Amino acid sequence: MLLRARTVGRVMTVLVVAAAAAVATMAGAPPAAPAGTIDARARRLHASAIVVDTHVDAPDELHGKWADIGVPGATRHFDIPRARAGGLTAPFFAVYVPATYAETGGAARYTLEIIDLVRRVVAAHPADLVAATTPADIRRAKKDGRIAVLMGIEGGHAIEDSLAALRQFHALGVRYMTLTHTNTNHWADSTGPFYMPDYDPAAARIHDGLSDFGREVVREMNRIGMLVDVSHVSDATLADVLETSRAPVFASHSSCRALSNIPRNLTDDQIRGIAAKGGVVMINIGSYFLDQETVDAARAENERIRPEYLRIKTSMAADPKGRDAAIGTLLETMPRRRTSWTRAVDHIEHVITVAGPGAVGLGSDFDGIRDPPEGLDDVSMLPRLTAELLRRGHSEADVRGFLGENFLRFFEKALAVSASLSSEPPSTAVYTPPAN
Repeated sequence: MLLRARTVGRVMTVLVVAAAAAVATMAGAPPAAPAGTIDARARRLHASAIVVDTHVDAPDELHGKWADIGVPGATRHFDIPRARAGGLTAPFFAVYVPATYAETGGAARYTLEIIDLVRRVVAAHPADLVAATTPADIRRAKKDGRIAVLMGIEGGHAIEDSLAALRQFHALGVRYMTLTHTNTNHWADSTGPFYMPDYDPAAARIHDGLSDFGREVVREMNRIGMLVDVSHVSDATLADVLETSRAPVFASHSSCRALSNIPRNLTDDQIRGIAAKGGVVMINIGSYFLDQETVDAARAENERIRPEYLRIKTSMAADPKGRDAAIGTLLETMPRRRTSWTRAVDHIEHVITVAGPGAVGLGSDFDGIRDPPEGLDDVSMLPRLTAELLRRGHSEADVRGFLGENFLRFFEKALAVSASLSSEPPSTAVYTPPAN
């Protein structure tokens, strides 16, 4: 009887899977693949694919507490052994510049220090890591069995309003710049500090998007081949960037506002606009970015800490670095709700539905988030995304696109625009403070 019951159970399982696939096909979604056929395909596909992650904050972790990146546990989410286990081909190390440097000065010097840190990390591990600046470098690293490390500046205040500084950072190997961080700078509006208890989006609206100098920054980035990153910018700034940029643009670590309604995520119209220009949306896997219930819980916690937050903000106004450190400590006391890792796949699928399979990639924000989803705890677990996409019926070509090929195509398009502008002289535009 037990044998017969198991046989009947297997037959019923096959029938249920077939029926579910038929319903999905009728609804226009790709049919889910039978679970038993997935794992081996996923392993082969992931191992052979180029896997790009456009936003890893390991440098900020290492700047705060130095560790050997070759040793497991070097940072919360990243080290060479875990990157190998996760099949990662090409992480972009974020050259994150805290917003306090926009207040205190010294942003460009700090940027140089983080660039130097990244270069030292790569040089210390020549058997595993190699510095890269182009799609060809990434493909070569894959062939050679090494991890290509690229750099992207996070926070346009890093250039201290100097196009010369922008060009020199590019010469040092930086290949993208996020136009703002949580602070509006002198030439581009940010979404603002959307996670703070006193968040006021109006406070970040200074230029109504890009200023005239901001448009010069974008055009000069196009000319030199530095990728324009619209994560963190306001809706008005993003619209201005799409209008101004001569090259495709991307969001290095943003998810979908339709699924998690925060200003840092992208609306469907924005996703379509980025894709129409040849760009890509790289999915941020922080639970706050993925799950509305997580957002709602965090907002309730913000009300609890609001009195102490306002006290710190007022009493330490003359000490920006001390103020931000104290606020950071306070925010760490908040409990963090972690969503399921499959929510990341929901966001990937949403971009595919809105703008097509060529419009999406991965920008995890590992080491920059405190709430990775359950089951996607660090870079070693990236193969789960491959398996789940196959399980949901997506083609191997589309999965390869998400893992890295979509980004590489975008990167190549931006470099082609730069090549077409090679006869254009460097911009001599100079930032001019507004008259009082």
